[in-house]
Amino acid sequence: MSYDHPFYKRVVLKLSGEALQGERGFGIDSKTVMSIAEEIKEVRALGVEIALVIGGGNIYRGASGEVSCVEKTSADYMGMLATVINGLALQGALEDLGAFTRVLSAIEMPKVAEPYIRRRAIRHMEKGRIVIFAGGTGNPYFTTDMAAALRAIEVSAEVILKATKVDGIYSADPLKHKDAQRYDKLTYMEAIKKRLRVMDNTAISLCMENSLPIVVFNFKKKGNIRRIICGEPIGSYIKDEES
Repeated sequence: MSYDHPFYKRVVLKLSGEALQGERGFGIDSKTVMSIAEEIKEVRALGVEIALVIGGGNIYRGASGEVSCVEKTSADYMGMLATVINGLALQGALEDLGAFTRVLSAIEMPKVAEPYIRRRAIRHMEKGRIVIFAGGTGNPYFTTDMAAALRAIEVSAEVILKATKVDGIYSADPLKHKDAQRYDKLTYMEAIKKRLRVMDNTAISLCMENSLPIVVFNFKKKGNIRRIICGEPIGSYIKDEES
């Protein structure tokens, strides 16, 4: 089977904020961001319409209660603002490579990003621009996994690519448990019932309701994004039994 041509036409790539920090452990590492940008640009060159959803954990994690004096709602908004910073960083790297991008934020801040409007996002993708969704869903108590699922469904993406540090879904953290079992494929209900924490259960449920497949893969292995988009069986799949 040939893996030279795109299998998907429109995708949403979900990156954690930690993906941008490299080996620094915090913040944004320029070399890492440029490497990710190069892979994204390569995929766009195939004619694939691609949008990104980025977390903010490299700057602030609202869910972890890093600042104990800040109540949950404000902490979540702080996390959303961190995703905008990451989105602008990735936009800068992509445009440095000559790619056309747009940052659309669920929290309006017209000085730095366009407001998220579904039809505008779709139009940008149709015109070949790489769209970066920032600000999560714009609401507290929802993760960026949920934002990825919501945006993917809204723009009619064919798949969510969930970038992780390992090569798929495991029964436990394979970096800590050598006997962890790897799953090549799971149904949505299996992923939820097993509590694998590979993605927010609410996000998985939304994907299940809309039959949107999820591919969990190791983004650190160069070329994996392209391979998946060209149909190569990389990583682990969450989808309906019959698909």
